[in-house]
Amino acid sequence: MSEMSFEQMLEESLKTIHNGEIVEGTVIDVKEDEIVLNIGYKADGIISKNEYTNDAGVDLRDVVKVGDTMEAKVLKVNDGDGQVALTYKKLAAEKGNKRLEEAFNNHEVLKATVTQVLSGGLSVVIDEARVFIPASLVSDTYEKNLEKFADQEIEFVITEFNPRRRRIIGDRKQLLVAKKEEMQKALFERIHVGDVVEGVVKNITDFGAFVDLGGADGLLHISEMSWGRVDNPRKIFNVGDKLKVLLKDINGSKIALSLKFEDENPWLTAAEKYAAGNVVTGRVARMTDFGAFVELEPGVDALLHVSQISHDHVEKPSDVLKVGQEIEAKVVDFNGEDKKISLSMKALENASAKEEAPAEEDAE
Repeated sequence: MSEMSFEQMLEESLKTIHNGEIVEGTVIDVKEDEIVLNIGYKADGIISKNEYTNDAGVDLRDVVKVGDTMEAKVLKVNDGDGQVALTYKKLAAEKGNKRLEEAFNNHEVLKATVTQVLSGGLSVVIDEARVFIPASLVSDTYEKNLEKFADQEIEFVITEFNPRRRRIIGDRKQLLVAKKEEMQKALFERIHVGDVVEGVVKNITDFGAFVDLGGADGLLHISEMSWGRVDNPRKIFNVGDKLKVLLKDINGSKIALSLKFEDENPWLTAAEKYAAGNVVTGRVARMTDFGAFVELEPGVDALLHVSQISHDHVEKPSDVLKVGQEIEAKVVDFNGEDKKISLSMKALENASAKEEAPAEEDAE
């Protein structure tokens, strides 16, 4: 410490300070857990780590340097060791509260890092003033695990400001809702039925998948996932998958999606492949008492009536066929307009019998 003149020493000896007073000083020494300030008083001012910050992991030597000028608030004129106990934290909190009050009155959007994840919400600190964001106001959707927000920088607004009751409440949810409303408006202004757009699978249910289109979710119903049969959407898609989907219908805020693109419609070429008289192979997809439905290709099913299974009497298709079994049959009727195809295994038995008959005659 530089030597002081007699006038300076006399001035300091006559100077008085009081508890609660704000003083300015120069840092003359910094330890891991203590800051020493020359405050122009007969005794030096001391700021302990606890009175500098709420962060117990901070080394004061990393944040304050000798020669720095600081403001602090007097806690006690004589701390028992002849020094002045100061607090930087409480003064910063008071300034922080003023900052938060201004933000509250002006509906300002604030940005801060999450310092604590609590059972009921998140805690952030702005200029040593603590803001609590309840779990219900963290997101516009239910957040089961708030730990993912630890140490993350988030935006929020102050919706309640009452420092006397230590109630300074932040709200992140309304910002997300407002942003989504803007994105939804922009999305509906640019999309039309028939458009092909990109989206991300957000949620999967037994009846379909919800796809995030960047402003609104669209429903991809299980019946629109493929030209073929889909039994379980979870076997086809995963959350996070990127898709190109067709906008099938827009009704208010509801969007119906499809992956059944018309140029991939198997019925476009079905008339030629499954014309009456053609012999085809297929897989038994499902059965009823009156017949079996045979999948010729994804999206094209044909009916094999119980009377067309065999010349022998068949009570029920399940007596002679199994789901998943591959069969060969003859197309006996094709109706492209109604998308109906009729098959016959019995007709192949007839053809086989006719081929065998001449062979037997030649043998004689």
